[in-house]
Parts: sequence; C-alpha cells; structure tokens
Amino acid sequence: LMLVLGPASVALAVLPTAFVASWIGGWLFFVQHQFEDTHWEESPDWSQQRAALSGSSYYVMPKMLQWFTGNIGLHHIHHLNPRIPNYRLQACLDAEPALGSLSRLTIGESLQCVGLSLWDPTRRKLVAF
Repeated sequence: LMLVLGPASVALAVLPTAFVASWIGGWLFFVQHQFEDTHWEESPDWSQQRAALSGSSYYVMPKMLQWFTGNIGLHHIHHLNPRIPNYRLQACLDAEPALGSLSRLTIGESLQCVGLSLWDPTRRKLVAF
C-alpha cells in the first residue's frame, strides 16, 4: 500500500485506527479492575477465588461487541481459571448462572469509573480524589 498510496496516506489511515484501538483496549482492561465495588485484600484472609470473582468485573456488552473483544468482559471467569480459553468463557457463564451476577458492570455504569483511583480501606471501595 505504501508503494501505491505513499507512506503518508497509509500512516493517516493506520495511525488513527491503531490509536483508537489501543485506547479502547486500555479502557477495557481498566474497567475490568478499577470499579467501585472491587475487592482488594491484604490480610491472611485473602482468597484466590474471592479475589478472582470480586476483584475483576463481569463487563456486560452487546453480543457482537463481546465477540469482537474475545469475551474480555468475562474477565472474572478468566481470573478464576486462566486456563479456560476465551471461546469457552460464555459456556462457563451459561453453566453457572451465579457468575452472571458477580461484579456486574454495564457499559453505561463503566463510564462512572473514570475518576476512581484511590482505595478507601474504611468503606472498602474505590473512590475518586
């Protein structure tokens, strides 16, 4: 393409696309871990299972977006068992309906997570400055 259209034309098409895709990917990763009711534990009471299911969100997306993102919204199941391939995460969710109610976050609700950056140990929630 660079030989036919020139490097500037290719860069004008590729760079904005790569920038937007990187931003979206960063956002998806951010909201999987930085939501108000996340779970952080430093005590001997720490449990891998509780941290997996409560410390990462179930990011509910429309089916097409879920497919395009490789089921990234089912991140809590991935944390529960990282050996489950992404194409099997939905089957796990379907097999155990309780997984669908844990740390549930919609796209609209995720926009409220933008300012969350501090852990409040008293309230056990992420809060804004």
